[in-house]
Amino acid sequence: MNIKAVQGFKDILPGEAVLWQHIEHKARSIFHRFGFAEIRLPLLEETELFARSIGQTTDIVEKEMYTFVDKGLTLRPEATASLLRAFIEHGLHVQQPVQKLYTMGPMFRHERPQKGRLRQFHQLDAEIIGAPEPAADAELMAMGSMLLAELGLTASLEINSLGCTDCRPAFREQLVTYLRRFAGEMCADCQRRMESNPLRALDCKSQHCKKVVADAPSILDALCPGCRDHFDRVRDYLAFLGVPYSVNRFMVRGLDYYSRTTFEFTTTSLGAQSAVGAGGRYDGLIAQLGGPELPGIGFAMGIERLILLLQQQGELCPAPAAQTEVFVAALGEEAGRYSLALVHLLRRQGLRAAMDHGGRSLKAQMKQAGRLNARFTLIIGDNELADRKAVLRDMAGQSQEDFGLQDSPETCADSLYTLVTNRLPVNERPDCIRRD
Repeated sequence: MNIKAVQGFKDILPGEAVLWQHIEHKARSIFHRFGFAEIRLPLLEETELFARSIGQTTDIVEKEMYTFVDKGLTLRPEATASLLRAFIEHGLHVQQPVQKLYTMGPMFRHERPQKGRLRQFHQLDAEIIGAPEPAADAELMAMGSMLLAELGLTASLEINSLGCTDCRPAFREQLVTYLRRFAGEMCADCQRRMESNPLRALDCKSQHCKKVVADAPSILDALCPGCRDHFDRVRDYLAFLGVPYSVNRFMVRGLDYYSRTTFEFTTTSLGAQSAVGAGGRYDGLIAQLGGPELPGIGFAMGIERLILLLQQQGELCPAPAAQTEVFVAALGEEAGRYSLALVHLLRRQGLRAAMDHGGRSLKAQMKQAGRLNARFTLIIGDNELADRKAVLRDMAGQSQEDFGLQDSPETCADSLYTLVTNRLPVNERPDCIRRD
């Protein structure tokens, strides 16, 4: 029986995992520079959390969630709702009025698998809670731009405003009135959502719908004074920080909780899946979920799409296997016992060390050392152990020298550690705590 991975769920193999680690490390580095703290969240939440936050009429809630109907539980389709649930449940606002939090991990949506879109996908998610100022919006977008730049990626920042509960209802009526005139020319989804979620028609991918909305009214023309001032100040701050952007008046979000600032990082390199990351402000959502009246803004980036972009733009070559500093080639039973202790002690001191346990020939073990990208290989046979003299081979320089063995593996490990680390470049030396 040949069992394979479920469609839309992908194995991440060791060679590719290096790219994931690179992105995650870079994201953590930048998030920490901006004062964000990591929060780790469960994969499973009560279905009501997503229905209340995302919206009953969104595609996600209507068609895409993985829900255990009999239990009322759902695999999370996005991170913001889960993060805010944790924020409210644990009263994090009491500890600090403004919270900067990030998380990363898998999300789940039942949609047609395609390039850059899987049923289990992974996101980097960052949220600022408790800061209503336009400067917070600009800072968050600047952080996203910095992450893409430091990954070596090219993407464009597009921004818009969706208004607030004061100005959006009037615009909604204007838009519905306009769309009704062209209902027969629009796709089935837009016809169905015309009354319940008409803003989604503005970013529909159907060519017919794009033609219809080309002359539709713009929310930017209907903003109340407060939203207009907020949006203008966001634009001023972005310019002040040197973050390039363009205004996209048709940009909306697929989730109901967004208000005011919305933004996307887009690329032309991924076909239909042009968004690498997206986010916006959700000032009423925390109270809607039973928490305090606090504003919030956040964004998410798809890790799979970042990897596709890295591979297509050629900015990140496939990384070599992690280098092994010391490989110990043991020949004979007593040499094997001694080498096992030696390798273990080297690992305790911070070196990446390896050996073969199969009793294979020296030629076979040297091949294994090469596959592990070993920097040095120490060759110990039973005779060498008796004479207390092994051979240390520099695999890069193709040179070798005698290395004295002590009776105690502990003493030998200390000597070998000192020799190896002194010959490694400073930036390649292990960061470890040595025994006194």
